[in-house]
Amino acid sequence: MIGTMDFDRALFLAELDAQPWASYSHAYGSAEDVPGFLRALAGDDDAAAEEAQSELYGSILHQGSVYEASAKAVPFLARIAGAGIRTPDVLLLIGGIAEGGADPGGSAPEESDEVACRRAVAEQLPLLLASVGHQDRAVRQAAAWAVGATGAAAAGPAAPVLHDRAAVESDPLVRAELLAAMAKSDPEGAAPAATGALGPDSPPELRIAAVLACADSGLPWTRAHHEAVLALLPLDPLVADRFDLSRNEPLHHLTLTLLERNTEADREAVLTLLDAALRSDDPEARAEAVWAATTACELSRSAPARLAPALISVAVDDGPDDVSGALSGLGRLGAWGAPAADALAVRATGEGDAADQALEALVAVDPVRAAPLLARDPERRPRAFGAACGGPVGSLPVVPYDPGLLVAVRRLLATTESGTTTSFRLAALLTAWGRDAATAVPELLAALPAHPRLLPKVLVAVCPPEHRTEVAEALRARAGTGPVDDRIEAARALHELTGDHGLLLPLLAERLTGSAGGGGGSDERIREAATAAAVGPPAAPLVPALRAALNAPGSDRNNPQMDDDIAVAVALHRITGDAAEAVPVLAGVLGDSEALWRRWTLIRAARAAEHLGPAARPLVPVLKALLTDPEQVPSAVTALRAIAPDELDAGRAAGLLLDAAEAGTAPLEAVDALVALGVDALSEVHRARFAALGERDLRVVKFGLDGTIEAADERLRARVRAAVRRG
Repeated sequence: MIGTMDFDRALFLAELDAQPWASYSHAYGSAEDVPGFLRALAGDDDAAAEEAQSELYGSILHQGSVYEASAKAVPFLARIAGAGIRTPDVLLLIGGIAEGGADPGGSAPEESDEVACRRAVAEQLPLLLASVGHQDRAVRQAAAWAVGATGAAAAGPAAPVLHDRAAVESDPLVRAELLAAMAKSDPEGAAPAATGALGPDSPPELRIAAVLACADSGLPWTRAHHEAVLALLPLDPLVADRFDLSRNEPLHHLTLTLLERNTEADREAVLTLLDAALRSDDPEARAEAVWAATTACELSRSAPARLAPALISVAVDDGPDDVSGALSGLGRLGAWGAPAADALAVRATGEGDAADQALEALVAVDPVRAAPLLARDPERRPRAFGAACGGPVGSLPVVPYDPGLLVAVRRLLATTESGTTTSFRLAALLTAWGRDAATAVPELLAALPAHPRLLPKVLVAVCPPEHRTEVAEALRARAGTGPVDDRIEAARALHELTGDHGLLLPLLAERLTGSAGGGGGSDERIREAATAAAVGPPAAPLVPALRAALNAPGSDRNNPQMDDDIAVAVALHRITGDAAEAVPVLAGVLGDSEALWRRWTLIRAARAAEHLGPAARPLVPVLKALLTDPEQVPSAVTALRAIAPDELDAGRAAGLLLDAAEAGTAPLEAVDALVALGVDALSEVHRARFAALGERDLRVVKFGLDGTIEAADERLRARVRAAVRRG
């Protein structure tokens, strides 16, 4: 029986030291430190054991990832747990390794570390199953969770043990863990037990576990599930002492699970549930519902319209403290949040963070109305101002031109420090407004010395004809003095404004010859200089320096070095008109066999190849090879279409692009490529799949910065619908 078995420490240590740990790997490289951690974990020094446990979580179970050393450590961890040494903690570590592993019968490679870890834990099932009957409640709960973490590997031997233990277990948390383990290892077999535990006579902890088990097992959602959830709200406290971190927010988990089933019945069920939860009298329940509703809006196109009334009601009823976080949720509603505009506008005139949050929400639901309110005091509304100027870095400004807000922006230009978030937001907003912001030219010129790298391009964007001479003179003066990088920005802007490259080319030559190159490493300034040098034949004097900046052929290059070479290759082609130098450079990038983490580098290379046109025909084989990677399909198809359309199987390409879009992999790029192929040229099947991208309920855009997914998906939806109408 666990805890009473003999633990031969000397034998344990001898066998531990006999393993070639230095040849195994974990998150930080060699696993030579693992035996020391295991020795400490099995020792008598509690402080050392606690530190060792922490180190093991960091190395062999790093953020849920497992490694070769993880599987090798499992038998030793099992012996420690079996000897009654810190058994609950060690069982949780073993279960975590199983959870980070993969089912040997799944799609993971048979020899992978993940499969080895799941198999190693499954071999310890006798210990885990014996532990679910331990006298110590903490051991029983940890053991039950660990059994569940082994998944299908435990289905055969575990089912009767778990069912028998559940029949006599009295502790609600352990009963919940046992039921969850049944659902993970044998979903079909667990269904009767889960359904039977739904009623009000079950302890709350078990009852919510039953709801989750029913959902995870794929059972139809019923009125009983709906009523159980509403009766138990708030749900988070009921799972706070459970070990399943993926279900530690039950309402959120149910939202994900039911929406991802992608049926009308399940969608209606979860939206009905969320609507009711949002109207709960309990503030904690409403807060849980707001978070789940926000996720629903991110996943489902119909969710904003359906949940808007309840979300707006929560935001209004919360008062100035926004205890539920509903104000942030309103930002996910888009135009469906417009009915809240009056209430938001009133609250936005108040003081403090709540007023800022209200104005931030108003920016999302009615940016035209938000602009004049923001203009009154943008310094005291940092959240709203950030949202107005584009929110997360890389997003487009969302507030259209407003004369009053422009006045405030002009005032801010005089006081904003260089390199701050505010300075970049001001630049983004003014650039988006373009000539509408022409009256800001005096302030931009005055602020140019303080922002020499940021404002030149803004000046070009806003400059009206009547200010062209004045702006050109200012840029010419800035290009003649100061650090080279600052001068280059001014000279680039001057060239864009006037076509005059007389100051730009010498500065680029200085930058190229003064930066690392020729295989000497990566320097972002090379990339910037090469990009600026792509002005055509007038830049011919830069060709020797550009060639010298290329990394040596055949050298091992990291992503930044490859990006440098792509920029140089593009510049050489645009200057000389000859693709002979660019093609082998791009071939070396596109054909790189170690493409992991190189998505954007490969996309940049494919786009560069596209602009070479038929002269890049030697790149066809490496571009075709990219068609096996969904992330690369859009850029590879577009490049092949430009380079060698006769080599592109349009039907296969359309299918691959649709696969990438439907899976949420580069969906915007995939749709653009499909439109370029021609919607009218698609087969009937492909055309129907394309049209469905605009009509289905699950969002096509699945990934992005927080708060941007919904807007990006709506843009994609509009693009698809317009293309279908034209086609």
